[in-house]
This record gives sequence, structure tokens and C-alpha cells, in this order.
Amino acid sequence: MIEKHIVLEDVDPVVFYGVNNTNIQMIKALYPKLRIVARGNIIKVMGDEEEMCAFEENIMAIEQHCVKYNSLKEEDILAIIKGKKTPKESAEGVIVYSVNGKPITARSENQQKLVKAYENNDMIFAIGPAGSGKTYTSIALAVRALKNKEIRKIILSRPAVEAGEKLGFLPGDMKDKIDPYLQPLYDALQDMIPTMKLQEMMEQNVIQIAPLAFMRGRTLNDAVVILDEAQNTTTAQIKMFLTRMGMNTKMIVTGDMTQIDLPSSQRSGLVEATSILKGVEGIAFIEMNKKDIVRHKLVTRIVEAYEKHDKKAAAACKRNTTKPVSEESFVITDLTSLGDN
Repeated sequence: MIEKHIVLEDVDPVVFYGVNNTNIQMIKALYPKLRIVARGNIIKVMGDEEEMCAFEENIMAIEQHCVKYNSLKEEDILAIIKGKKTPKESAEGVIVYSVNGKPITARSENQQKLVKAYENNDMIFAIGPAGSGKTYTSIALAVRALKNKEIRKIILSRPAVEAGEKLGFLPGDMKDKIDPYLQPLYDALQDMIPTMKLQEMMEQNVIQIAPLAFMRGRTLNDAVVILDEAQNTTTAQIKMFLTRMGMNTKMIVTGDMTQIDLPSSQRSGLVEATSILKGVEGIAFIEMNKKDIVRHKLVTRIVEAYEKHDKKAAAACKRNTTKPVSEESFVITDLTSLGDN
């Protein structure tokens, strides 16, 4: 009889063991010849060496299934031990699974184009209105690549630009000051990675979230790097970001041309980049529209209303600039008739 300790490194033990330890109890029942004791992230096994080898191999497969799909059911355990595909493995079109085990998929035609562009290009620009899923889909692709060990880290960045209001002095350390700008990125990650695991990954710098200014001077290798809200970058900033690209790295740049918060004197770096980089091999451009919006139905109506308003304003401006000026609009004064009084 031999004894072995198996460490569950990548998985959340709560998900792995199941509610009221139902999963680990089932595993014990399937291996009656082994004595199995599970505490925290360590499983201690005692018994026959041959039986233990089969047990260890299956436990590793069960752990990887749990990491990939963020869920583990009794039917999954049975399928893995029998060498069959689980129901989730048979599903098609899933990018990654949420912390609740729900599939995250491309929900529109242009989101599907984004997924395909990611597979065929190293740099992707995803441009479209609020709620079109460009950032969420991009983060899902990054999480999938990390779980599949295609990369070693995820780096998410945003320019720290106020949306019209001045926040002034914020209390706290550097992290406290910049977190409000980066919260949407945290929200997406929390949907896809269990809280404890996400915290651990961030502490180990496997997942990094930082304002754009912190990217200067870095070379980003073995990573998926996402620049969100890129419409608020200057020309110098976006050029600096794009040239950080290292080996085995994919970059996704997202932005909404209708929500530029830069001062009117500054041109958006995203607008300029899309013009300069069109046609460059290895760079794909995905343009999303109101049909891709997956938020509340009112968001689509709001976007449509603003589009109509902008078109009317542009048409009115064009009429005013092209309208001929009549002679009656000028008052010609005979300077010789002006006296000295």
C-alpha cells in the first residue's frame, strides 16, 4: 500500500467538491479500493499503486474540466471516468463558461466575426456602439486562451479619461485612484473566473489591469492584451500601446467612435489608427452596429435616437454652410457721409 498527495492547483475546491461534498463522495464511491481524504486543495490517497495511477489520471481530467467549464456535475464525473465526452465538451460555439457554468457565446453576426478574426489575426480592432459586446467578447477570448494555456497572462488597459465630469482628487493609493476607470473590466472577469481564483491570478500578475500610461516601456510577450475605450486615446498613446506587442501575443483594441471624451482640440488616436492601419497584413477591423447590441432593448432605441439626431444636426450644418449669402444681408455705409460730429 502506498500513499500519495494530489494538489488541486488551478481549480476552486468548492466547485470541485460540490455542494455538501457530493462530488468527492461520488468519486470515493467509484474507487472503493482506495482510501481518499480531501482537505482544502489537497487530496490524500492510500491504496494499490495500479488503482492509484488510474485515479490520479482521472482526477487530473476532472480538475481540467472544472477549470474550463466552471462547473462539475455527477454526470460529468461519470463521463470522464468512463472515457467519454461530457455534455459541455460536445457543445459547439462556446467561447468560455461563466462562473455559474453558463455558456458564453458570440451572440451576433459581428461578434462571430470578432471570434473568427481573433483566430486568424494577431491584432484586431473592434469598433461599435455601447452594448455591442466588443469588450465582453474580447475578454472571453482572452480567458479561454489563458485556460487553454495558449498564453501566460492577460493584460487589460484603459485610458484614464473622465466621461465629461471632473473627478478631482481621489483619496487612497494608486490602485484606489484608478480602479473606478477600470471597473467594467473587473466586472467582465468576475463573470468568467471564480472570485478567489481571480484574486490569486491578479496577485500573481497572471491577470493585470492597468491604465494606459503604465504600458510605456513594456514588451508584452505570451499574452492577450486588450485596450478598451480606445476612442479616448491620443495619437501618441495608441501608437505607444500598439508597439508594445511582443512574441506570441494578440492585441484587441475596442472603442466607440460616438463616445469620444477627449478635449475638442485633440483628435482621437483610434480614428487616426483605423485610417493609417487599414490594409496592414495581420490586422483585422470588425465594425459593429446597433444590431449587435445585447443589453436592454432600450439601449438599441437610445443609440438609434442619437443617430437620427446626429444626422439631422449634420444636415442642418451642411445647409447653413452651403446657403448663398444675399446682398440684402449687408448694410453698405457711405463712409464719405460720416461727419466729424
